[in-house]
Amino acid sequence: QVQLVESGGGLVQAGGSLRLSCASSGSIFSSNAMGWFRQAPGKEREFVGAIVRIVGTTYYAESVKGRFTISRDNAKNTVYLQMNSLKPEDTAVYYCAAGPPARQYGDNWPAAYWGQGTRVTVSS
Repeated sequence: QVQLVESGGGLVQAGGSLRLSCASSGSIFSSNAMGWFRQAPGKEREFVGAIVRIVGTTYYAESVKGRFTISRDNAKNTVYLQMNSLKPEDTAVYYCAAGPPARQYGDNWPAAYWGQGTRVTVSS
């Protein structure tokens, strides 16, 4: 049973923007922090960012800080990843994730739920 569904990936030129969406079941969305990871070809999966469920505090990887913004719409059980000033090195499959709140968020955040991924390609 698919519980996290991403959309919004595609091809964009460097400097452009994309917005990814992740729709979740209500039970997952209301009880977990939501976040995004990505995996580029030939590389390990890496943390992109996360947003906690109540206060809405956000956390970002250094590589995307200032360019990417995570937000959540609690009424729609949806989390978004707004990506601006995209670079070719942002090319990857982006995965939505949900997991327990943590003191720190990063590559080792133990997300319990994963989406199927959406591909983002940034051309130079």
